[in-house]
Amino acid sequence: MNNQLQALLASANTVILGKELQIKLSVCCLLAKGHLLIEDVPGVGKTTLSHTLAKLLGLKYQRIQFTSDILPADIIGASIFNVKDSQFTFHPGPIFNQIILADEINRATPKAQSALLEAMEEYQVTAEGKTYPLEKPFFVIATQNPSHQIGTFPLPESQLDRFLMRIELGYPTKKAERELLEGGNRFGLIEQLSTQINVEQLIKMQQQVSAVYVSAAVLDYLQALISFTRESTDFYCGLSPRAGLALLTAAKAWAYMEGRQAVLPDDVQIVLPSVAGHRLRSGSTDSNSIVAPLLEQVAVS
Repeated sequence: MNNQLQALLASANTVILGKELQIKLSVCCLLAKGHLLIEDVPGVGKTTLSHTLAKLLGLKYQRIQFTSDILPADIIGASIFNVKDSQFTFHPGPIFNQIILADEINRATPKAQSALLEAMEEYQVTAEGKTYPLEKPFFVIATQNPSHQIGTFPLPESQLDRFLMRIELGYPTKKAERELLEGGNRFGLIEQLSTQINVEQLIKMQQQVSAVYVSAAVLDYLQALISFTRESTDFYCGLSPRAGLALLTAAKAWAYMEGRQAVLPDDVQIVLPSVAGHRLRSGSTDSNSIVAPLLEQVAVS
C-alpha cells in the first residue's frame, strides 16, 4: 500500500475507532469508482464516516437528509423564473458535488430515491429535458436504517444494484467504546484532519486500479461464483453481469490497496460479502451468512 493510502486510513481510524475493515472497504469502494451503502442502526458512526472521508480527500461534500416529503427537485435542482431576463434559470441542487451523503435514504419515497439513479450510473442528471454532467470523482455514500424500523421504505433492487458495496458498522468493541466515551466529540476531531489525497491523486489511483492484472484462473473462479448463485436454490435470484463486473472491480481495488498489481482469489473473497450481500436474496440478511455457501462450495481454480 502506498504512503498516501496508509496515511488516509490511519487518520480515519483515529476518528472511527475499531472499524479498520469497514474503513478500508469504504476506500476500496471509492477507488473502484463505486458507491457505498452503509446499513445499520442509528448512532453507530455512519454519518461520521462520510464526513471523515470527505475531509481527508478534500472533495466538495454535501449532505442530503432524506425524509418522507423530500422531492426529486430538492436533490437535482429546479428551474426558477428570472423576472429580469424573462426566462427560466436552472439552479443546481445538492447533487452537484463530489461526495454526496444520502442520509437515511430509505426514509424517502421510491420517487425521491430514484432521483439518484441516473447520477449514480451515468454521472449526469437530466432536468426538464436538459442533461447536466456531474463533476468527477463522484461518490455517493448512502446510509440506511434497518427495514423493520418505523417510517422506512425498502430500496428497490434497481437502486440497490447501483451501490458497489454495502457495509455494516455494528456496535463498537468494549475497548473502542471506552475510547469514544473518554475522547469527546468526534466531529471536533474531523475538523482537525488534513487532506491526505487530493483530487488529481485520487483520479490517478482510480486509473491505476483499472490497470490491475486479472489472470484467467481468477476469472474462472469469479465466474464459478456467479454461476453458483444462479444455479443454487439458496438464492431467489443470482448475480447479474453488472454484479460480476462490480465484484471484479472491487477485487482489483483491494489488490491495489494491498500493494499488488495482480488480483488473487483472496481479494475476491474478502470483498464478496460487501459486493454480493445486498444483491442476493436469501433467508438471511447478514452479508457474511448470505455468501457463506459460495465460499464453502465453490473451489478456487
